[in-house]
Amino acid sequence: LHLSAVKLAELHSDLKIQEKDELSWKKLKAEGLDEDGEKEAKLRRNLHVIMTKYGMNGKKDSQLVDTNYIKDGTESDTLDDPRLEKLWSKAKTSGKFSDEELDKLWREFKHHKEKIREYNILLETVSRTEDIYKNVINPSEETLVKEEILHNKHRELKEKLRSINQGFERLRKVSHQGYDTTSEFEEPRVIDLWDMAKSANFTEKELESFREELKHFEAKIEKHHHYQKQLEISHQKLKHVEGTGDKDHLNRNKEKYAMLQEKTKELGYKVKKHLQDLSSRISQGLQHNEL
Repeated sequence: LHLSAVKLAELHSDLKIQEKDELSWKKLKAEGLDEDGEKEAKLRRNLHVIMTKYGMNGKKDSQLVDTNYIKDGTESDTLDDPRLEKLWSKAKTSGKFSDEELDKLWREFKHHKEKIREYNILLETVSRTEDIYKNVINPSEETLVKEEILHNKHRELKEKLRSINQGFERLRKVSHQGYDTTSEFEEPRVIDLWDMAKSANFTEKELESFREELKHFEAKIEKHHHYQKQLEISHQKLKHVEGTGDKDHLNRNKEKYAMLQEKTKELGYKVKKHLQDLSSRISQGLQHNEL
């Protein structure tokens, strides 16, 4: 796959979550609690997202080009959307951003690109499912259950599209005006969650509690970013030392690299699991709004 050290650690975290979710599903299935197959379908969809994200689905053009802003700068990837490319070009040449802010803004653009990719995968899944149901001649009780599943998928599509639209408006605003120094959050995923939380059916007390949890979540993400950077630096040093022939120095660097790799994997798993939990809570609040 030719993935960098950071991407390999991210893949490990994604697969660890997928494995845990599949084990939970097997227990539910054994107890007869997934009769409509919705949880199984979601697992397959999540696996499809992972395979597409890391270029494991057999399509040569599907893999996200690996970008590490320490090593490669911000020019080694494309955004696959003319509107995003235009905004990014404007931001780079505006003179309103420091190098650190440009790195942060690039992460926001990459996050937005990934949201669009996940939306398109879900849309493709829903379209295929609808085509199958259209060919059913005699509707049955099982078909009615599956129509409810489709309804839930359309609601998920609606939520994702709303998040994409909100995210694009934010990118447009930041690209033109620069970063607001009074902004409450900086991490793209946290900003998304906070925007959605304000639209959900939370009381003021619940919203304030959620705000505090998001602050802790953002700190966890920043810690993960720190270890990702250290892992990349360690990887570069290791490649350099391998060419010197100094075995003692090489062994020390290997030990440090292995430690950083495990820590990065562990933090990546915790961040993604926490993100899952927070997203689920917001989704429930948004669904309650529609009832």
